[in-house]
Amino acid sequence: MRSGSGIGRALRAPVEGRTWREFGFLLLGLPLSTLYFSLAVTGVSLGAGLLITFLGVPVLAGVLAMCRGFGRLERARVRGMLRHDIAEPGPIGAKKPGILPAMGAVLKSGSAWRHALYSVVHFPWAVFSACVALVFWSCGWSMLLYPLWFWVFPAYTDQPGLQLFQNGENYTFYLDSPLAIATTSVVGLALTLTTPWLFRALTTVDRVLISGLLGPSRLAHRVSELESDRGVVVDTAAADLRRIERDLHDGAQARLVALAMDLGLAKEKLTEDPRAAARMVDEAHGEVKIALQELRDLARGIHPAVLTDRGLDAALSSVASRCAVPVRVAVDLPARPAAAIEGIAYFTVSELLQNISKHARARTAAVDVWKSGDRLLIQVSDDGRGGASTGAAAGSGLAGLAERLDAVDGVLVVDSAVGEGTTVTAELPWRTA
Repeated sequence: MRSGSGIGRALRAPVEGRTWREFGFLLLGLPLSTLYFSLAVTGVSLGAGLLITFLGVPVLAGVLAMCRGFGRLERARVRGMLRHDIAEPGPIGAKKPGILPAMGAVLKSGSAWRHALYSVVHFPWAVFSACVALVFWSCGWSMLLYPLWFWVFPAYTDQPGLQLFQNGENYTFYLDSPLAIATTSVVGLALTLTTPWLFRALTTVDRVLISGLLGPSRLAHRVSELESDRGVVVDTAAADLRRIERDLHDGAQARLVALAMDLGLAKEKLTEDPRAAARMVDEAHGEVKIALQELRDLARGIHPAVLTDRGLDAALSSVASRCAVPVRVAVDLPARPAAAIEGIAYFTVSELLQNISKHARARTAAVDVWKSGDRLLIQVSDDGRGGASTGAAAGSGLAGLAERLDAVDGVLVVDSAVGEGTTVTAELPWRTA
């Protein structure tokens, strides 16, 4: 079935819209790139030559601004014809208002200079890719359809068919026999079927050039990621604070208020009814024990003491002992990671084990932690019903966990086929204290 669909896809490829869009993209790139190259080289040369006077500065700034306009056109062309979205580079902002600060900002912009570099570098590639695409496309289709138009040669020329080669004046080979015509058509079919994949290879180079030179720089992309991660961290911290406040208000605080009231009543009855007062004190003692246990659980949820004192192995064994199913824990680390990474690893395993207890319907589970290169790897698996997902609609909490790991350059991968259990692998950067 897969083989049949693959053959059908290969046969449809030459006439698919994607192939024609890529072909048009390659052909259109030649005149546009010629324009970019001519204007960029002329403008930069003129501006560099005029730098001995003040006129070179505005000329260079204008050329760089023009090249950024070229980049905007190229990104739109890639989005429209290749269906590939490329992020816009950051705006060029001058620290002070005015023409001179604006020109200085443009001249200092790495993005503007990358746009100028693209205008120069892309020209030879555009010439090569357009010529190759046009030759392969025209030769493939003309040879494939040769049986339909070879009659033109005997009808309107003095030769019986398309001349393949000539050996001096004694021998000339024409594509006029049925076998030669059929062979030409078969070769044309092969070229035609190969051409779409050639187009995709050529346009892949264009995507790389445009993404690398006309998109945001790696530094800008990293800054954007860090800003997003900072927002996730702030939201997570706020949610944790709200959870702690809610647990204190609804749990230990409510019990302590009730305890104070009970002790007040017991104090009033101490002289009138000592037995009732003793009974009320005994009940209050039980409430104190429950409140202390809730406070211990809350403190363990903030940061367990066993994690600080004995490390990740003991802390994970402790949290595994409270899971609803038997859990095998294996921790193989050469040293203790940094406290922040250790805490994230602990809470990751803790939340995954809670998911297993609540949702997995598993019989057994396993936790494996080890170091690989500069990464801390965590794998939590179970033999439950599967079907877990990091999608926001799944409601399992894995989406929020993935966001938390992403905030520290971590990765969460979920493998959870329905009926085959769940394996969650988390990666964290390895840092030592």
